[in-house]
Amino acid sequence: MTHVQERLRPHSTPSDRTDLAHLHRDMLRIRMFEDRAAALYRDGVIRGFVHLSVGQEAVPVGTAAALRPDDVITSTHRGHGHVLAKGLDLSGAFAELFGREAGTNRGRGGSMHIADPALGIFGANGIVGAGVPIAAGAATAAMLRQDGKVAVSFFGDGATSTGAFHEGATLAGDWRLPLILLCENNQFSEFSSTHLKAPGLMEARAAAYGMSFHRLDGNDVVAMADAMEDIVAAVRRGEGPAFVEAVTFRARGHYEGDPLKYRDAELAAAWAERDPILLAETRLRAGGTSEAEIASVHASVTEEIEQAVAAAMAGQEPSAGSLFEYVRTPPKPVVEPALPADAEPVRYSRAVKAALRRELERDPSVFVAGIDVGEGGNVFGLTRGLAADFPGRVRDTPIAESAIVGAGVGAAMAGMRPVMEIMYSDFVAVCLDQIMNQAAKLRYMTGGKVSVPLTIRTQFGAGRSSGAQHSQAIEALLAHIPGLQVVMPSTPADAYGLLRSAIQEDSPVVVIEHRLLYEKTGPGFAPDHVVPIGKAKVLREGTDATVVSVSRMARDSLAVAESLAAEGISVEVVDLRTVAPIDWETVLGSLAKTNRLVIAQEAVLDFGIGAEIAARAVDEGFWTLDAPVLRVGAPFTPAPYAPVLEKEWVVGQRDIEDAIRRILAV
Repeated sequence: MTHVQERLRPHSTPSDRTDLAHLHRDMLRIRMFEDRAAALYRDGVIRGFVHLSVGQEAVPVGTAAALRPDDVITSTHRGHGHVLAKGLDLSGAFAELFGREAGTNRGRGGSMHIADPALGIFGANGIVGAGVPIAAGAATAAMLRQDGKVAVSFFGDGATSTGAFHEGATLAGDWRLPLILLCENNQFSEFSSTHLKAPGLMEARAAAYGMSFHRLDGNDVVAMADAMEDIVAAVRRGEGPAFVEAVTFRARGHYEGDPLKYRDAELAAAWAERDPILLAETRLRAGGTSEAEIASVHASVTEEIEQAVAAAMAGQEPSAGSLFEYVRTPPKPVVEPALPADAEPVRYSRAVKAALRRELERDPSVFVAGIDVGEGGNVFGLTRGLAADFPGRVRDTPIAESAIVGAGVGAAMAGMRPVMEIMYSDFVAVCLDQIMNQAAKLRYMTGGKVSVPLTIRTQFGAGRSSGAQHSQAIEALLAHIPGLQVVMPSTPADAYGLLRSAIQEDSPVVVIEHRLLYEKTGPGFAPDHVVPIGKAKVLREGTDATVVSVSRMARDSLAVAESLAAEGISVEVVDLRTVAPIDWETVLGSLAKTNRLVIAQEAVLDFGIGAEIAARAVDEGFWTLDAPVLRVGAPFTPAPYAPVLEKEWVVGQRDIEDAIRRILAV
């Protein structure tokens, strides 16, 4: 027995509250599923990575016994046991591992990403620890709705070192969420023994987050079920989040094919004597169950597994033509109204606030969260007063960007429409996993079973000596991510209309505002004003050259075009408004009209959206070009701090005008 086992409270008799026979059968289903999966992987039927949880079956089964069908779980790359215990169909699970269309996720997720949101399974996850903030988001939805649901996030002991874990746990503690963080301490973090970690570390972490702590025998399904019934009930009553350390053992390697050279044979033998199924069957015998009855259960589950494998193998593979399905939800039809002629001019910052207020009033599933958006009213004062007007729905968060976005992902999956603020666009780098690998991919990886109606608001802008970490334009980075939409409004009316459309959209949208535009004014708009995502706008008609730009550069381009008009130069200005997806019809249509193209971006020139537009212009618009495509952008350096250097770095009207004159001279 290990030093960890010695600290566990023994459970020698079944509880009256638990149906041991039922728990035993559920563990057998998981064990036999994974044994069969191992053989099929060995035989080349299952492709990709497979991580098995053999030896850990008591943890998910004991936990699931305490959950309601509508409670939520998030899982890990080693998640078969969790999802099967929560009710996932065996045949669908096998078909998913086989990459079949009949798979739980239509073959788009595979072993590491298996999910079924209809069963409260918000996804296994290939990113260690990433499910913790998502579970916190599901718990946030439950708290705001007061519907009595709880969320459980399963993770391994190795995940407790990740930033996502710490940020999610911090948010859960601060908001007192109905969340259970369940660590399966299976003695190994990939290839490293967890005995190398300081003893008592899990308990100390729980205390730091203000959570109750419970160390359970993860190989004793009765102990797990009994304890989890009490823990879940307390969390459901509103007593705050809990941290559970279920001490168990990973009987197989980190992955199938792992040579296990790091494994201590004596340790493995000691844990084999406490195999959870062996312990359960010993109890069953002690309670009067015969060998024949136990054998009958084995035979029944074996038959169930084989029938599921056969059904899954008979399924069709996805058609090649379905490659582009489920990347995002179908766009909602949006008709942009004309701006009223008699409307008072509006400041950009007021338009943003008005859009948030309008959507908070219109839809009770909308909430706003971020650093200092509540009492502080946002670093620029954009949300000031909203927290008082919408109690509980405009929420301050810890300084934890991964938790902010991850909670938005989980809440969106739970049916809310969160608007999560990242204070500066530079800070997107801190939470890029939750944007790129979670929000943007979950609809695809679930085969269309889930929508993620998440809006992420952020801002950027150089010119005020904010330095390299508070100035950069990163729209090209975000636009490169399939499943993500990115909008960059240049006018108050567009800021209002695009933000409202983003909040109403069923796929994730990043709204990037320009802080130097916040106090700029523009034509007013009606309260029902909306702007379609993915639709550019021609700000000025022209015949000699086209300038395609976005955000502040669109305003600068318009100013240049109006100045050049005095010289008889006719410039057409296209404001993209959305950089993902780009409105190619408008861009290429304008090029066909003027035969010359300049692209202006505030971001560094190399590898930016201008390069993509230029490539598409040369490809699809080649025969309409009368001159080379020119790009305007910042030099390929970080944004400098010194005013004299920043003035040299920031692009503006003079650069745009020079490019237009150059292209007209060809």
